[in-house]
Amino acid sequence: MCGIAGFFSQQERGPETIAAMMDALKNRGPDSMHSVRWRQDGSRSEFSASKALIHARLSIIDPRPISDQPMVSNDGQVWICYNGEVYDWSQHAEELKSQGAVFKTRSDTEFILHAYQHWGINMLTRLRGMFAIAILDLRTQKFWLVRDRMGLKPIVYSHLDGEFAFGSTVRSVLPFLLRDQRDWNPAGIDAYLAHRYIPAPQTIFKNIQRLPNAHWLSYDLGTRQVQTQCYWQPPQDVSAQPIPEDEWLGTLDTAIRIRTVADRPLGIFLSSGIDSSTIASRLVEQGYPSVNSFTASFDQPAMDESVLASKIADTLGFQKNIIPITMNIGGDIDQIIADLDEPFADPSSLPTWYLSQATTQQVKVVLGGDGGDELLAGYKRFAKHQRNSWRRWFPGAHSRPQSGQISGSKFSKLLDEARLDWRQAYSLRFSGFTPSQRAALQPKLKQYQAVHWRGMDTLNSANPLKELLEIDRLNYLPEYILRKSDLCTMAHGLELRAPLLDHEWVSLVSRMPDAQRFTRPAKQLFKAAMPKLESLHLFEAKKKGFNPPLNTWLELDLASRLDPMPKRLQELSQGQIVSTASAELLRLYRAGKRHYAEQLLQLLFLQISLSQLNELRVRHP
Repeated sequence: MCGIAGFFSQQERGPETIAAMMDALKNRGPDSMHSVRWRQDGSRSEFSASKALIHARLSIIDPRPISDQPMVSNDGQVWICYNGEVYDWSQHAEELKSQGAVFKTRSDTEFILHAYQHWGINMLTRLRGMFAIAILDLRTQKFWLVRDRMGLKPIVYSHLDGEFAFGSTVRSVLPFLLRDQRDWNPAGIDAYLAHRYIPAPQTIFKNIQRLPNAHWLSYDLGTRQVQTQCYWQPPQDVSAQPIPEDEWLGTLDTAIRIRTVADRPLGIFLSSGIDSSTIASRLVEQGYPSVNSFTASFDQPAMDESVLASKIADTLGFQKNIIPITMNIGGDIDQIIADLDEPFADPSSLPTWYLSQATTQQVKVVLGGDGGDELLAGYKRFAKHQRNSWRRWFPGAHSRPQSGQISGSKFSKLLDEARLDWRQAYSLRFSGFTPSQRAALQPKLKQYQAVHWRGMDTLNSANPLKELLEIDRLNYLPEYILRKSDLCTMAHGLELRAPLLDHEWVSLVSRMPDAQRFTRPAKQLFKAAMPKLESLHLFEAKKKGFNPPLNTWLELDLASRLDPMPKRLQELSQGQIVSTASAELLRLYRAGKRHYAEQLLQLLFLQISLSQLNELRVRHP
């Protein structure tokens, strides 16, 4: 797990640009940092450059300096800069060796390099894992950028007037842009208000885009043109018969086992939930040595999972670490929002950040249960939205709501839902601002977009639940759940691996008959995966959210930041978000309307993030 960046320019960029790009990646790669730079004539440079590859390394496999990046092929013609982990590649490596490839390291980086030289970009079919890969091929004068199938690793880029730059984060690309190219993206701000995150391919900046999951991008250094292509999606065919237990359990066990390979200490994020408990149970069933488990503990019983998680750890014989989440949110909020890179408003990102901070003191690799709810329909919102699935066949009015009051009455929400078609209305099952509230906040927004999700025009499943799951796979999972996990762990130099998002396992689950995959209660499939935990009755336990005490924060820790927020947000958004609407939301909250807490926090996070990014817009050369 690392941070990557680079650029290809017609002008030589000064060392201060490269230094700023590197500085933005330092938390992601605390073990080493290197860059390779070329002048316009193709010669190597230590200072100004028209081409550069940058890498910040968190050493997990083969931590020797010989495995540092950027890494070059033996003939000096192909370079790689890579973030992530590829698993179970030894068999493919043997095939490459039989064709004459000589390996100098034990790193998956070198395997990818040899695989590209032998199979070209089609080598992606042989990669099993999470990755953001940058490959510069001097033979063909082509540059490749690849994001993994599920979107565990982030990658953004800028292609403007033929110039190209890329990076793991928005903040690592921003220094490359000229000052007059650093405009906000109005649609990005609106997308954030709608969804609490900005779905691919947009970002908060007009001239920086996000590469969607399961896509590759090619940049031709000669023509300076860009092409993108989707290279994978889960299978659509469904088995007529249930997939046998030994088959799906074997695939799951393999997905977990291959993710335990590391040269650094390994642990597991363990809640009282089904997903992390399944992974922990399979480690024990496979005879894996006892590992450190890490569990967040809250002082509010409605949120706290540590008691049951402790019983799970004891039953499985794990070394348990209960981490009290005593958050100094007033003192840490600026750093946390900086680590979240651009506007992002999942409240659970804050306890995740603190849990990662504590975990990295003992281990550098941790397994997590991300993906189970999205694969097996574990969220309550799925059933709730399916109750009106008859609306799938009726288009919404698609009219733009009139600018009105920020307060969302039940009638206005019903009217908003009527304006949207059934798939778009799924957005109302999440937190965020409704279309009417967004109109109140942004009365002068010129281009209205009901939702900012991608893939909405390609949904064609006969099963309404699978349509919702596909929306999540393309948007919510990679750009919300996985972005949070990546940014919060990498902020502390911690690598998170998600076995339930192994693409072989995802493909197998996608082929399951609905009766096997979608159960009530959800995830009954996993009962067979954890025989030692049967006595704990995990499937009967109430699902708890990983949510912090929002009202305490707003009334105490962050209270002093709320009064100046409306005016400051209007200034920073260049008038897109009007202060009167934000101020009214704050007034309603203080008048006792506590259900506005999450929306108020969302506006505050936006204001702090825009303030930080605005400072960078001005500061960078």
